Amino acid sequence: MRIDVVTIFPDYLAPLELSLAGKAREKGLIDVRVHDLRQWTHDRHRTVDDTPYGGGAGMVMRPEPWGEAFDALGIEGATVVFTTPSGQPFTQAVARELATRDRIVFACGRYEGIDQRVLDDVATRAEVREISLGDYVLNGGEVAALAITEAVVRLVPGFMGNAESLLEESHTLSDSGARLLEYPVYTKPATWRGHDVPPVLLSGDHAAIASWRHDQAVRRTAERRPDLVHPSVLLDDVEIRPVRPSDAGELYVLQRACWVQEQHDNPDVRIPALHETYDDVRDWIARDTVLVARSAGRLVGAVRGQLDGEVWEIGRLMVAPDLAGRGLGRTLLRRMEELAPEAATSYALFTGAGSARNQRMYKKAGYRLRGEEFPGAVRMEKRISPR
Repeated sequence: MRIDVVTIFPDYLAPLELSLAGKAREKGLIDVRVHDLRQWTHDRHRTVDDTPYGGGAGMVMRPEPWGEAFDALGIEGATVVFTTPSGQPFTQAVARELATRDRIVFACGRYEGIDQRVLDDVATRAEVREISLGDYVLNGGEVAALAITEAVVRLVPGFMGNAESLLEESHTLSDSGARLLEYPVYTKPATWRGHDVPPVLLSGDHAAIASWRHDQAVRRTAERRPDLVHPSVLLDDVEIRPVRPSDAGELYVLQRACWVQEQHDNPDVRIPALHETYDDVRDWIARDTVLVARSAGRLVGAVRGQLDGEVWEIGRLMVAPDLAGRGLGRTLLRRMEELAPEAATSYALFTGAGSARNQRMYKKAGYRLRGEEFPGAVRMEKRISPR
């Protein structure tokens, strides 16, 4: 694979000489060439920018140097990547796609960007890709070009010493089709500063190790990046549906199991869920809007909602303790929000003042603290966006 980088700061690309990228260049797996855009200027100041037509702040990179640079490099048949915050978000899937190209040319813009006519002209001769490293603005495209190059070239056959390591990285598709973050990793010594390596990793049981790693990847993904994968992938055969009278018995048992932890986190608070009878549960599932989640033949989660004036009150959000941390709670919360009547203008719920994990989840979902609902319990609210 050949990679050309056109920039006004060629020294910025020096890290490509280091580590595995440098070794790959030595082996001839990749051919990286960095070009100074200013060599295609013709005035004594080596000018590459000018004021924008139509007015506005900042400067725009002139088309002439870029046009001459691309003519000299012969970009026909190449993929030309313009690094820009207004481009397509860069992902591992995009990296895999670019890794199939024989030649990539990076155009590293500066200031307010490159004259649009340059992109239009290049598109008549080559594949144009506008790519953004993320939802933020950098001083120029060099950092993005470095990051994209490293992500792409490590996928080139022969680049990685152990190709199997590519199969266990974050954002790699799992066997179930989920995009999971990588599981936590450990090395020697087995005990360090009072922290032990999980016993399963020392067991020699490869099946158990594989299962543990998958479970940890699922939990980490659900906690940090719930947007990556739907919980129907994280939990086998999960079904979320309206409650039925026949669910009452299992729901009563699940409620007891879930609020034991709440009582532990809030020892001085009277928790109503732990004091309800089976008949109490039957009453509120008949009165309120209730969803339950079932997986592998068992009831593993539930949530209820009821309208109080213009507030959609959400409560009794519960997930079986052995499945906590996999994103099911967030999904149940979102599904109950979707069931809010037209008259509702906000969502509200309450949780224990000492329930830090619950509060983190609700804050990530957009809820904000509004003070104590009653001693030991806090109220959290979220405005409903106009429909």
